[in-house]
Amino acid sequence: MNNLSRRQQNRLNKQNRALEAALKVFSEYGFQSATMEAIATEANLTKPTLYEYFGSKDELFKAMLLAPRDLMMLAFDEEEDEHVSQLWTFAWTYVDTVMKPEFLSLARLIIGDAKRFVEIGHAYQSSGPDRVLEGLTKYMERQGAQKRLKIEDPELAAEDFWGLILSAPRNKALHIPDYAPSIDMLERYVHNGMKVFLRAYSVDVVKDLDKLSNLIESSSKKGVSR
Repeated sequence: MNNLSRRQQNRLNKQNRALEAALKVFSEYGFQSATMEAIATEANLTKPTLYEYFGSKDELFKAMLLAPRDLMMLAFDEEEDEHVSQLWTFAWTYVDTVMKPEFLSLARLIIGDAKRFVEIGHAYQSSGPDRVLEGLTKYMERQGAQKRLKIEDPELAAEDFWGLILSAPRNKALHIPDYAPSIDMLERYVHNGMKVFLRAYSVDVVKDLDKLSNLIESSSKKGVSR
């Protein structure tokens, strides 16, 4: 149920438009060359309105990177005993986000500018990947405390999961701009990565692998990977 007033909803819609426009402009021009005026135009907002929502280009850049993190963390709002489905939802939300052409372009630009503009690389890392890792690490810690996963080092467990589900196709896409992995390829890595992770970390491997198998079968019948 939406409890927001019309004014609040309108403000939220404008903020979301600004974030979408920011991703497009930043990914095309990079942080240094992108302007608040260009972003406001892309979002069909006035520049004063954009500055009202985001006080500076740096603030907008960080907010743009935090938005996907918040979406990914929604996967962990379900019942805590549904860790297999939670990890599944997180994995596919992560895939949908970082494999977007705009996010791949942005990552390439950040990497290219990292030596000349060190502060941009730090801002990207601290507002994007580091925040996702922080949320995933806390989740691993909770699952270890609840004896659902065998967790000795929550951060390493988070890094393991993160790396297993997508690192290879994403790295290739970062280095070869015209490479676009098929959904079958992405499924191959996500499914295998989750299997390897559960075999290593699950307290009840058989039960959790069976849950994963059901999720894969269900998504296959629906013709989707979610």
